[in-house]
Formats: sequence, C-alpha cells, structure tokens
Amino acid sequence: MQARSLEEVRDNIDHLDREIIKLMAERSSFVKQAARFKTSRSDVEAPKRVEQVITKVRALAIEADLEPQVVEAAYRAMIAAFIRVEHAALGQGNAGHCSS
Repeated sequence: MQARSLEEVRDNIDHLDREIIKLMAERSSFVKQAARFKTSRSDVEAPKRVEQVITKVRALAIEADLEPQVVEAAYRAMIAAFIRVEHAALGQGNAGHCSS
C-alpha cells in the first residue's frame, strides 16, 4: 500500500501499533504461563532458548525483507523485559538481569 500523505502514513503506523500491542499482550500471556513451569533463575533466563528465538526471528525478518538487526534489538529488549516479569512471578524480583 502506497500512502498518499504523511497523515495516512501515521494513521497506518498507529493501526499497526495497536496490532503489535495485541500480539505482545498475547505473547505476555504465554510467558506468564511458562513461568508456572519454571522453578529457578536459570530456567527463566534460558540463554540457549533466547538464542534459538533470536536466530528464528532474524531468519523471519530476512524472509519479510526487514532488517534483521532491528528485529534482533527489539526481541532482545522484549525478552529481557519478559524475563523480569517471569522473575517477579517466581518471586525473584529484579535482581540479576539476563544478559541476552
């Protein structure tokens, strides 16, 4: 879709932001469910799983003609934030954050 004005571009971005937030909320729901199955900080941080996800989303970005470094940065930030949510669910607080 080719926008005809800056306002149309912004309206489309606003629409996409709403969709992205809905999907992030759905992802958050599953993250919180996953926390029920984890019993330790290492279960939560799962660096091998983080790297699997990053590899997967970088490949998906390339398929979608999107810059993989943008997707990786966004996912690393999102994963780190969700790890903090899982730590809180396990009563581990914010001490010691994930390096990935």
